[in-house]
Amino acid sequence: MAVTPGRLYLVPAPLDFGCATQAPLDEVMPAGTLAAAAKLTHWICENAKSARAYLKRIGETHPLALPVREQAILELPREVHKRGDHEGGFDAAPLLAPVLQGHDVGLLSEAGMPAIADPGSSVVRAAHDLGAAVIPLVGPVSILLALAASGLNGQNFAFVGYLPQDPAPRGLRIRQLEALSMQTGQAQLFIETPYRNAALWDGLLKTLQPATRLAVAAGLTLPDAHTRSCLVKAWRQQGAPVNNDTPAVFAIGR
Repeated sequence: MAVTPGRLYLVPAPLDFGCATQAPLDEVMPAGTLAAAAKLTHWICENAKSARAYLKRIGETHPLALPVREQAILELPREVHKRGDHEGGFDAAPLLAPVLQGHDVGLLSEAGMPAIADPGSSVVRAAHDLGAAVIPLVGPVSILLALAASGLNGQNFAFVGYLPQDPAPRGLRIRQLEALSMQTGQAQLFIETPYRNAALWDGLLKTLQPATRLAVAAGLTLPDAHTRSCLVKAWRQQGAPVNNDTPAVFAIGR
């Protein structure tokens, strides 16, 4: 008898990964999402240790189908973390063997929605190719939260990932994105590893035109979360709005 394939659930995680404080899970995650996650026993994730920590938090409010130590957890390969998997090149089908055996599988990133500004799109593609249903669960997505709070164009926007680390190519990329935004009205969103926040902020203030609007959203969903959006000429009269240990989303536009 043919086995009905399981489903792939895209399970969001809170945005407090790596932060000094954690938000109460029931304040930042819908109860339905936590209940659905608690029923799963098979996982694909970025990091098994952080996945177990998240499952332990879920288990404090929603009984898990299996103890954390008995959950089947597979990690995406290291090269997927380094190079990403959004443009193909990595075959995730072997990771979905439990789906073909009839098990539902959860895809989990360390913060936010898997496959959005994080690895996982290769797993989603493979699930579709295998004929498995893909079910995204509701939860925080830092990019959309930042955009909504920025005052920038929510009808036309692009997320461009990380900017170059070296000052010269970073400055060139900033000017390209600014020109595109001024010409089309399209808001441009990007992120950086927290310990490079200050360097990116310095590059933005040195490169952008005074009349460009620049927004930053830091520590989203945490007690000390803050979002600020103003013209670059105003930013130049203020101190840096984000420190080097807080996840942040940056956006520019008109």
